[in-house]
Amino acid sequence: SPCVFSTAAQQRSTGDECGPEDPRDEPKHPLSDCALEHKAIKLEEQVRDLTERYRRALADSENVRRRTQKFVEDAKLFGIQSFCRDLVEVADILEKTAESAAEETEPSNPNPTLKKIYEGLTLIEAKLQSVFAKHGLQKMNPVGGKYDPYDHEIVCHVPAEGMQPGTIALVTQDGYKLHGRTIRHALVGVAVESQE
Repeated sequence: SPCVFSTAAQQRSTGDECGPEDPRDEPKHPLSDCALEHKAIKLEEQVRDLTERYRRALADSENVRRRTQKFVEDAKLFGIQSFCRDLVEVADILEKTAESAAEETEPSNPNPTLKKIYEGLTLIEAKLQSVFAKHGLQKMNPVGGKYDPYDHEIVCHVPAEGMQPGTIALVTQDGYKLHGRTIRHALVGVAVESQE
């Protein structure tokens, strides 16, 4: 119910019947003290509720901002992942070609052209690995380490001669990581106890 307040404007509209003020003539406030306290308590609860909602919304927006920022950073770091996978295959071919050229440039075959080709391939391979390192791509060197299914794929088992079973004895294809994330598993041979 609307509150009725006695104002000078209301008194003027009723005429000039202003006499001495009598406390009995004051209009009674339609809401009692109890009703006002009840309304104040409700308003305080609403303020607490709205404050809590505001804090939650603020926390949610901060979480969304952080997740989005992390997503953008990951996209920057790993956006070249498929490109790196393709380059790794080129590095494999280059490495195999350099190994073949090294086998052909033995002292028994003093071919100067082949020797220059081998040296050139070795320089290209070293430069390619330095470019990989510059961009966070690195070759795994698992020989002698423990088998890890997140980094390695077993292609064979070899007798554990001088090695502890479960360690990697040989690598048939190099594995690579981009900023710590495996982009190509190393194909490995794991040492096992020989069964006699």
